[in-house]
Formats: sequence, structure tokens, C-alpha cells
Amino acid sequence: MPPRPYSSPARQAEAQRTRAAILDAAAQLFARDGYTRTTMKDVAVTAGVSVQSVHLAGAKAALLVAAFERTFAGDDGPHSLAERPAIAEIMAQPDTQDAVRGWLDYVAEANRATAGIVRAMAVAAETDELAAAAIADLDTRRRADLGLAAAWMSQRGLLDPRDRDQAADELNHLVGPETYAFFVTKSGWTDDRYRAWLETALRGLWARWAQDRTPG
Repeated sequence: MPPRPYSSPARQAEAQRTRAAILDAAAQLFARDGYTRTTMKDVAVTAGVSVQSVHLAGAKAALLVAAFERTFAGDDGPHSLAERPAIAEIMAQPDTQDAVRGWLDYVAEANRATAGIVRAMAVAAETDELAAAAIADLDTRRRADLGLAAAWMSQRGLLDPRDRDQAADELNHLVGPETYAFFVTKSGWTDDRYRAWLETALRGLWARWAQDRTPG
């Protein structure tokens, strides 16, 4: 019988700390230097680990997506944003308006924190096939997350259940990083102005959705 692989809580915790350091370093470098100029050696030096450890953490394209996920949501992995503790706590709030404001605060801050990585991802998608595939998968998961957000709004009486698919697409455009980049990075809006616009725009969507379902 082959020996069982040795593991312990201490070793697992150390592995998690190493991965976190690698992803934080990758996020910093991708945002500052871009995808093409960032090397695995750069990540290793910034994280204070060996180059081998960086390669074991994933290919460059995988590190890019994982760094985005960790910066946006606090951890990485394919699980839904709705399963992340911070979002789950927000959506469980009994007062719907408080929950919505909390969700928009979360999204606005996450978009601010990941703006540099999003720019790197746009370049990576055009120059690296593996990165393009990983980013496409991330986009698919983001669309699914916003489908869950639309379902939550339906449960709270803000949206007709029949409109959930279109609502998910509209929410994807509204809160997506590309919209943040257009207003803040390109147009020079402040983050406070962007956050205020988000809420006004979302309330406008609710009003239109309600009007569209009002009998003529």
C-alpha cells in the first residue's frame, strides 16, 4: 500500500499564505506593469517566494484571473460570488434598500480595486490564447452571478421573474468593470460620482422594468 500523503493544518495554512502572497504580488504587478511585461520571476521576487512556487500556483493566465478574483472578492476560485461571505451577508439583510446599497458599495469598491488588473486582462485576452479562454470563463461566471442578483431582486419584489434574463444582461453592463473604466478611467469621474450614478441608474432600471410590466 503506498504511503498516504502527509498533510497538516499548519502546512495547509502555510500553503494558503504562500498562494495569497503570490496572488497579491501578481495583482500588484499586472496592474502596474501590464500582462506582457510581468514575468513569473517578477511575481516571485515581489511575493518573496521561489519561481518554482509561482509556477506551482498556476500558469500566468491562471494567475491573472485568480489575482482578479482575490482582489475583487477576497479569495479566488470558481465558486459563485453569492457564496462569498461578504456578499451573502449583504444579501441576507432584511431591509431590501440597505441590502442594495451594500451591494452597490461592494461592487463600486471592487471595481475600483481591480481597475488596473482589468486593463491587463484586456491586453491578455488579445495576446494570449490561454488568458483569453480563462477570461471568457470568468465572464461567463460573472453573467451567472448577475443572474443570481436578478433572481434576488425578483424575490424582493423589485423585478418581474419573467424579466430575469434580460435584467441579468442589463445588470452586467451596469455594474461591470468596463462601465467603471469608461466613467472613471476614461471620463475622469470621481469614485463618489460613479457610485452615486450606479444607484441612480439601478433605480431607473427598476422603474422601467415595473413600467414595462404595467398593463396598458
